[in-house]
Amino acid sequence: MKIENIKTIGDLKKSGWTSKSIKDELRDNLKENIKRGTESFTGIHGYENSVIPELERAILSRHNINLLGLRGQAKTRLARLMTGLLDEYIPYVTESEIHDDPLNPLSRTAMQLIEEHGDATPISWLHRDDRFYEKLATPDVTVADLIGDIDPIKAANLKLSYADDRVIHYGMIPRANRCIFVINELPDLQARIQVALFNILQEGDIQIRGFKLRLALDMQFVFTANPEDYTNRGSIVTPLKDRIGSQILTHYPENIQIAKTITQQEAKNDERTKDGVYVPELAKDLLEQISFAARESEYVDEKSGVSARMSITAYENLLSTAERRALMNGDDKTNIRLSDFAGVIPSITGKIELVYEGEQEGAAFVANELIGEAIKTLFPEYFPELKKLKKPDEETPYDKLVEWFFNNDALELLDELNDSDYRALIDQVGPLEDLVQKHQPETTKEDRYFLKEFILWALVEFDKLSKKRFTEGYQFNDLYSDFVKGI
Repeated sequence: MKIENIKTIGDLKKSGWTSKSIKDELRDNLKENIKRGTESFTGIHGYENSVIPELERAILSRHNINLLGLRGQAKTRLARLMTGLLDEYIPYVTESEIHDDPLNPLSRTAMQLIEEHGDATPISWLHRDDRFYEKLATPDVTVADLIGDIDPIKAANLKLSYADDRVIHYGMIPRANRCIFVINELPDLQARIQVALFNILQEGDIQIRGFKLRLALDMQFVFTANPEDYTNRGSIVTPLKDRIGSQILTHYPENIQIAKTITQQEAKNDERTKDGVYVPELAKDLLEQISFAARESEYVDEKSGVSARMSITAYENLLSTAERRALMNGDDKTNIRLSDFAGVIPSITGKIELVYEGEQEGAAFVANELIGEAIKTLFPEYFPELKKLKKPDEETPYDKLVEWFFNNDALELLDELNDSDYRALIDQVGPLEDLVQKHQPETTKEDRYFLKEFILWALVEFDKLSKKRFTEGYQFNDLYSDFVKGI
């Protein structure tokens, strides 16, 4: 029988529908997915052998769950994806505030309706997408918000005494009965509010202004917490932690490839790469390496973490930098340049928490340092290693390039140069083509100029050339040119 034809409790009984707790729904549907080899948490990358198996074990165990990890580790995303493990629709008593199961009602309202109408009691159907409730834990959250309170307006309208339990206005948790309820940043919840959750998690009792109600709420709780919160803002009280079945640790991507996959999936402006902006793979790798460098940097607070959102917003800014240049020059297409990375600095400075040394240096300085560290890390994968110190007579593959800058004027790459002028300037530096041809001969035409500029930036990082940022772009020069000119 189709659910649109099941409109009363009598219809529901005839259909053969049976009641099932939400934890059993999740468990049974997960079991089916595992048997069929169906992925339950699509769009989550890097957790295949760590977080997801632990989360699946917790669901199979019917546990309430605490996801513990730094910001930007997809904790809320995982919780939202759990709705996909729920049955598509469940029935509830139509006038019920707490989605009462028609065959096992909890609230007084539902019980009275069923007593009055019997099998003719109307029911409605709730879709799984509407069975997700979320609350951000903030210090101002009250017990009334979560559990409920006496409603004086309801008492006046119904002409009831405050001693009558029908004057109760249910809070978010009872209204989320038979649903997934997520409390984000749990340690930010005041300890006295956390205490109010004890019985709900364990015994199903709630108490509102002296009314002790035995409501066996059927819920799947998911909490998220940041380890930093345990010391900086609050903590999870011990008895509450004891009532949470599984605590699962999340983590950042373990390699660039996973991080790159996440960024490409999440970046909102990705469609621009189809026609207008070409992004070399090396540029994508560099962008992700910046986040890895930030997590290791002495200037960045490692306890705060570096969110995956940094790479996503930086990628969007990188595309916007190239797009803006193309619009100014009237070009339909353009390629990402390494100098375009100046445009990602606002995305970095807004996403990292600096320690004292970093604050002293300044956020913009740290951002440039991170870009430099990313270049230094990836450069040996493409070209011979550069050493800051060498023996007097020792030759290196980069001598001709350094000599070119010694014998010629500085190379100025303006931010808004059109593509043809940009390529013409790069082509003036002949040794760059020789290096690419010798060490990366299979490089495509589209990637070639990015790779050439990559060499210039790397030589700066290894103290073989100098680079200056001025209002309109970058200037590359021999390391000692300013000193010689001064003499």
